[in-house]
Amino acid sequence: MTPLITSRAQGAWIALDILLVALLIYQVLVMIRGTRAVPMLVGLVVVGITFYLARVGELTTLNWVVSRVLPYVVFALIVVFQSEIRHVLADLGRRMSFLGAPAGVSDAYDDIVLAANLFSQHQTGALIVIEREIGLRTHIESGVPLDARLSYDLLATVFRPSAPLHDGAVIIQKDRIAAAACFLPLSMNPLLSTQLGTRHRAGMGITEETDAIAVICSEETGAISFAVGGRIERDLTVDQLRERLGSALRRRITSVVLPTTIARSAEDDSDAAYDSPLLEPGSQRKSDMSSSSEPLP
Repeated sequence: MTPLITSRAQGAWIALDILLVALLIYQVLVMIRGTRAVPMLVGLVVVGITFYLARVGELTTLNWVVSRVLPYVVFALIVVFQSEIRHVLADLGRRMSFLGAPAGVSDAYDDIVLAANLFSQHQTGALIVIEREIGLRTHIESGVPLDARLSYDLLATVFRPSAPLHDGAVIIQKDRIAAAACFLPLSMNPLLSTQLGTRHRAGMGITEETDAIAVICSEETGAISFAVGGRIERDLTVDQLRERLGSALRRRITSVVLPTTIARSAEDDSDAAYDSPLLEPGSQRKSDMSSSSEPLP
């Protein structure tokens, strides 16, 4: 009876071992699917088969090369796959963590929804990155440090087309804007649509390497996109954006009243232009004054 119990226990442990290995391989394949790591992994398999044939076929010279190179393969793999390894470990940490959104996150994220609505209406390009558990210090240092409280007015000012900081990304830490005009890594995903420009690829790139959230507004169409975990959703409404932000941040973002377009008469058109923070009121006033001025008799 004892050998039978022992054999059953060993069988259960073996089954558990196989299951864990299969689950690990599956998770790794899911993580690298659609990334540049896939062709690199295929090349690694080819190299491994070559090494095996060198051992079996007793190829002296190739076997000598393999024996000298093999100890350094592990370090080479770490360097080549550093981005994917970091992404897998970060995702594993998020799955194992039962913590909610970071402490100190305030309702200032409502301003992101309001700003995205403004950028969408005026077809203004914008890239807003929200830091979560993985720090973005390297990317913050590539931009202009602000360390200012997150607000709708500040976002509208930063992404004004004539502003010197409108190119690049704004990185948000909790309820503060850490930096603007930041450089982000571009996504090398071959499955991305060719319609996506540099701004969208930068938003995808930062979400592939970290657990950050990216909100992108298209300059050509005004469409709002939401990227997280290396995946992007395009053509979102403001309500859908609020829902995605609340789900990703594991908190409820209260609904806010969005500004609506009010019909104006022709004589009020010039005043309507002054209401938008994305337009240049100074230049607009000058043009209005020049057009309304008449030569004196």
